Amino acid sequence: MYSHPTNTQLTTWLSRLVQIPSVTPDQAGPRAGEPGEAAMSAAVARWFAAFGGEVHHHEILPGRSSVYAIWRGAKGDAGRWLGVDVHTDTVGVEQMTDPPFDGRMAHGRVYGRGAVDTKASLAVVLALLEAMHSAGIQPQDNLLIAATVDEETGATGAPGFADWLGARNLVLDELVVAEPTGCTPVHGHKGLVRVEFTAHGLTAHSAQPHLGRNAITAGARVALAMEAEHDRMQTLPARALGIPQLTVAMMHGGHGRNVVPDRCTVAIDRRVVDGEDPLEVTARLIALAQAASPLPITTEIWRQITAFYQPADSGLVTRMAAWSGQTPTVAPYGTNAWAYGDVTRQRIVLGPGSIDQAHGAVEWVEIAELEKLAGIFAHWWGLPVR
Repeated sequence: MYSHPTNTQLTTWLSRLVQIPSVTPDQAGPRAGEPGEAAMSAAVARWFAAFGGEVHHHEILPGRSSVYAIWRGAKGDAGRWLGVDVHTDTVGVEQMTDPPFDGRMAHGRVYGRGAVDTKASLAVVLALLEAMHSAGIQPQDNLLIAATVDEETGATGAPGFADWLGARNLVLDELVVAEPTGCTPVHGHKGLVRVEFTAHGLTAHSAQPHLGRNAITAGARVALAMEAEHDRMQTLPARALGIPQLTVAMMHGGHGRNVVPDRCTVAIDRRVVDGEDPLEVTARLIALAQAASPLPITTEIWRQITAFYQPADSGLVTRMAAWSGQTPTVAPYGTNAWAYGDVTRQRIVLGPGSIDQAHGAVEWVEIAELEKLAGIFAHWWGLPVR
């Protein structure tokens, strides 16, 4: 007989996961333990196999493998395909004032790096899979759990999983991307374009600036042109995801206080709304930079991510809203959901806890939030709900 996971089982799973460091290598410092997700991926693969999953390893980057597992549903070929994407990497821990990996339970919470972002969702999934396996039951529909790598910095895990699905001609009917949303269904968020423009000038002694070409003043003109573009966009009608935003995020250049600078780099973060093409956005930014700078400009494109938007009245959104008791919303931050437009029919972002607790000096999640997600997923998977 199926027995729904208890709070103790949910918190034990989360504590176990937090105690396995999985800091993204780009942010790993002396306190991070072994950088990357290798230990986490190995443990998750063992648990998936122990609970009857058909396990697949997918190396996304050297030494960094996502793990996918499939449970065939009781409905067989007539069943839908339900998926969960939960990323296994975390941000760095050097800034934490709290023990990063103790996974302690106190004050109705579980503490530690990844506790809310997003090992909480993985703990709930593992607790449900364990309960199903112990009871010898199947989900009603086919279930695919993806423990993906490299969400926090490179964003390569999600497109890697999408490619894996595409290579198998597998389209998920419904996908939940795990992020801390307070168990509120998030049905959209902005995409982004990140580019760096470098102005190239000519160095000279600052006593004779006319012999040089000042790259910093050229870069300043580019920055002001980007600020003007942001101001222009604020006059546009809002779309479903709001109004595009543009930030001049970094600017650096120069060699010394007595040298005409021959190089200046300006980094831009442009948030993309529904209906916008990141390639077209990038082309416009490049044209603006070239028009503003009196010196030659080169461009390095760091990231181009489309916006994610699922209509609020779609079936998955409305059902998740009913099970959670929360009103669907859109989010200001990005998630893996952007990558799955061609391999899913419906998708949302949902998970326990608040984004306010993610990435901070102290990270935690309310145990009650774990229980809430377990109930939502039990409804979704067709399991008995207490």
